[in-house]
Amino acid sequence: MTAVVPPSRPAPAPPLVEQMTRTEDGETLNALLWRAGEGWRMISNAVLGGGIGDRAWVLNAQVAHGYRRTDPYRHLADLARDVGAHGPGVGLMTAADVRAYGSGQDGGVTALATAGLGVRGWAASWTEPAMTAVRPGTVNIVVAVPVPLTDAALVNTVMTATEAKVQALVDAGLDCSGTPTDAVCVAVRRPVPGEETHAFGGPRSLWGARVARAVHQAVTEAAAPAGPTRGRPRTARPRPRR
Repeated sequence: MTAVVPPSRPAPAPPLVEQMTRTEDGETLNALLWRAGEGWRMISNAVLGGGIGDRAWVLNAQVAHGYRRTDPYRHLADLARDVGAHGPGVGLMTAADVRAYGSGQDGGVTALATAGLGVRGWAASWTEPAMTAVRPGTVNIVVAVPVPLTDAALVNTVMTATEAKVQALVDAGLDCSGTPTDAVCVAVRRPVPGEETHAFGGPRSLWGARVARAVHQAVTEAAAPAGPTRGRPRTARPRPRR
């Protein structure tokens, strides 16, 4: 019997990000929109569209410093509607100017990052934090992977992206693991019959390693203006594979 090999699906192009500007309360604010379209599954901790499921767009919106709204999910939904993003999607927010985003690519994986690091620190804090409103100074990471992954591998890619983010911040000499409100969104292709669904997303798996390198590049670029290196030499690394 001759094996029938299903036709390969062409890899999607890297995300094309639209930059948009709006005015709120007399302040000019910016946003990035990726209209992913059909055929994508995403995992995110975002306030809008978080969890795992089919998603068609990702909006990363700048908000004012001192943000006081208590319904950020509704705010993001309104912004997405205003720019014509239809169907289910993911909404992120940050006080950083999103036009200064960083990007990275490795082996078909594309990562974009924005970095608002004014309220940075270490994840394990030995003092109980005060219960305050969410502050939008944030590191936001969006990753696009051109193949299907299992749910477990999706969770693993979030871990991998977070580890790569911390590595990039430390390599840049920043004394932190991130901010209290960091967000991640990983987008992968929806499985189709006859196509392999990859089961691993850790940093030594094929796609996890590519995620890690792409995220490291993106966060390094986005965090570059965040502060002095504090005398810490930056780690030399081999040139990433493209």
